[in-house]
Amino acid sequence: MGMVHFIGAGPGDPELLTLKGQRLIAGADLVLYAGSLVPPEVVACARAGARVVDSAPLSLDQTHALIMETVRRGGSVARVHTGDPSLYGAIREQMDLLEREGVSCAVVPGVTSACAAAALAGRSYTVPGVTQTLILTRLAGKTPVPEAEALRSLAAHKSAMCVYLSAGDPEGVQRELLAGGLAPDTLVVVARRVGWPDQAVADTDLAHLAATARERGFTRQTVFLVLPGQGAHDAAQARSLLYDPHFSHMFRP
Repeated sequence: MGMVHFIGAGPGDPELLTLKGQRLIAGADLVLYAGSLVPPEVVACARAGARVVDSAPLSLDQTHALIMETVRRGGSVARVHTGDPSLYGAIREQMDLLEREGVSCAVVPGVTSACAAAALAGRSYTVPGVTQTLILTRLAGKTPVPEAEALRSLAAHKSAMCVYLSAGDPEGVQRELLAGGLAPDTLVVVARRVGWPDQAVADTDLAHLAATARERGFTRQTVFLVLPGQGAHDAAQARSLLYDPHFSHMFRP
């Protein structure tokens, strides 16, 4: 039978698709992409004659049937997911079904919106002397979050965070982060539809997170970058030792 590749499409910009992902899409017999989050321009490299299907209106069983129809004929499938497939990509259940039928599959990573949003804003999550940890998480909603991973519990670490899939309740995000002990003047970058032609980004602070999101209409396809110690009124940050002339390492005595 044919092979299935789960491909990270990146956040939306076709130029952020990896070369490997582009090559596999271009050679696939079936290109199955999540059209609600992946622009058609990302899969425009599909070859002439390939079947290109938007999976947004399809159920798991329907997408599986399409894939099996192709691989049983010996064809290859490019299953294209937004961002990186390992983050909120729902690939596990798809791969389980394929493995039960003896179908080989592999995953090609993609640029996740946490990285693309930081790049758009010109920000770094890790800052010497401030934080060396990044937490990727979400607010509990239709999909529950384990109590140990509640947003307020994670905020207590005072690490950098990127909060996904929570734009419909910015008040809840603000409330939980404050309850976790983050200061009201903590820098928050709110980024909407990163990588799309209408992408937008705004700097605010935690005390005004919800108001900024509502005023700007950032209530869908939005991530919140929480950056402790990087606000306008925070103390000057330490510099990295990497290029410090007094810091020696194996390439610089």
